[in-house]
Amino acid sequence: MDILNTTPRPLKISLPGGKVLRLGPKMTGQITAKAAEHEAVKKLLDEGVIEIVGDGGTKGVGGSVQDGGTGPSQGGPSGGGAMRRSGDR
Repeated sequence: MDILNTTPRPLKISLPGGKVLRLGPKMTGQITAKAAEHEAVKKLLDEGVIEIVGDGGTKGVGGSVQDGGTGPSQGGPSGGGAMRRSGDR
């Protein structure tokens, strides 16, 4: 299901399982139905800070779920160029 950040400021929303959804101003993101029942999400819905806009048929824009894992930018070369060598050869 899609949620919309209705505020002009970025949000950091706590989700079940220790995950975090970061939403930019006026951006949408996706959460599961289980996450929609989480206390932090319910509180933001009641306050009108976020609203549910869809059932998740399309991919959201501007949100990212961060679970602490390593991504493509962490722990390895990322890109098509050759790496610069250093040290004795």
